[in-house]
Amino acid sequence: MRVMPSDDPILIDVPERLETERLVLLSPQAGDGVALNRAVLEARDHLLPWMPWASEVPGVEQSEAVARRMQAQFLQRQHLAYYVHERNADGHAGRLIGGAGLHTLEWKVRRYEIGYWLGPSHTGRGLASEAVRALVRLGFERLRARRMEIRTDARNTASRAVAERCGFVLEGLLRQDALDVAGESCDTCIYGMTALDALRDPAR
Repeated sequence: MRVMPSDDPILIDVPERLETERLVLLSPQAGDGVALNRAVLEARDHLLPWMPWASEVPGVEQSEAVARRMQAQFLQRQHLAYYVHERNADGHAGRLIGGAGLHTLEWKVRRYEIGYWLGPSHTGRGLASEAVRALVRLGFERLRARRMEIRTDARNTASRAVAERCGFVLEGLLRQDALDVAGESCDTCIYGMTALDALRDPAR
């Protein structure tokens, strides 16, 4: 069956910049390697229990390659990654402090999964929830989402708290669904949201 142009995700206009009260989310660009490398090295020990990619200690060149691959994937609508920056008082993007984005993009169904990470010095301030809220709005308002998900290791209480504070509903627990960073089986929590009006602002 031929895909009509209107259904081709490459033709969907996806903003390369999202703004919140305290954050600026920017799509990856060539030249981001230095800032990305600094953020990853700062966050590495904090992320190691949950993110397999944190097991490696990347050099700047490796981080630059990651940024360029993610830029290509963004343009091809394969993975809509954003780098999370602090927002300066003048509205410009400041320090790169983490990453967030939409992956496992099911364009036909319009189901998108949200992922996110921050360095340890930037947690506990509601910034992850702020980034997630921006991505939920992107999904429902710009990408015509029918469903948005957050999937996380059942033991990752911090990630689960972000999902719950934003209004996602725990829909199921997949037992021994994945392998953790140590290669041991682990359970996966699936959180879902099917309408924008379910989105909550944890600050209110």
